[in-house]
Amino acid sequence: ILYNIPGRSVINIPVETVVRLAQTCPTVVGIKEASGNMDYTSQLLSTPGMDRFIVFSGDDSVTLPLLSLGARGVISVIGNILPRAMADLVNSWANGDADRARTLHQEMFPVMRALFIETNPTPIKAAMAHLGLCRDELRLPLLPMSAEPRKKLLAALKACPLMRRGK
Repeated sequence: ILYNIPGRSVINIPVETVVRLAQTCPTVVGIKEASGNMDYTSQLLSTPGMDRFIVFSGDDSVTLPLLSLGARGVISVIGNILPRAMADLVNSWANGDADRARTLHQEMFPVMRALFIETNPTPIKAAMAHLGLCRDELRLPLLPMSAEPRKKLLAALKACPLMRRGK
C-alpha cells in the first residue's frame, strides 16, 4: 500500500507515478490517499487499467467523499475509538445506504477534526487514554496534548452522539 500524505512527507506522489508503480509492480495493490484533493483520486481511479487498484482514505473526514469517487475503505484514526461506527459508515456506503453513511459522517465529523488539533497520534492517544483504552504516553519527540486543545478534544468527544451510545 502506497502512502500519499503530503502533510507529512511534503510531497504529493504524482498520479503518473502511482499508475506506473501499480502497473509494473504486482505487490503494489493500493494507496492510502491523504492529500485531500478529490481531483487526485478522480484522476487515479479513472485511469485505464487501474480497476484492480484499491484506494483507501487516509483522512477520516474525507472518507465519505472518497467512497463516492470509488475508494473502498479507510485506514482510520477515529476507528481506534469508534470502530463500529466507522465500519458502519463504509459498509453503509457499500450497501447503497448513502443516507446512513452521511448521518454517521456528520455525527463523527467534529471528533474527526478534533483528532487533528495537534499532530497525530497525540490527540488519538489522549482520547483513548480518556476512554480508558491505553495510557497517555508518547515516544519522544512527541509530547502530551497541551491543555486548551485537550479541552476542545474532550468537548468534541462528549458532544458526539455516537460516543454517548457506545458505538
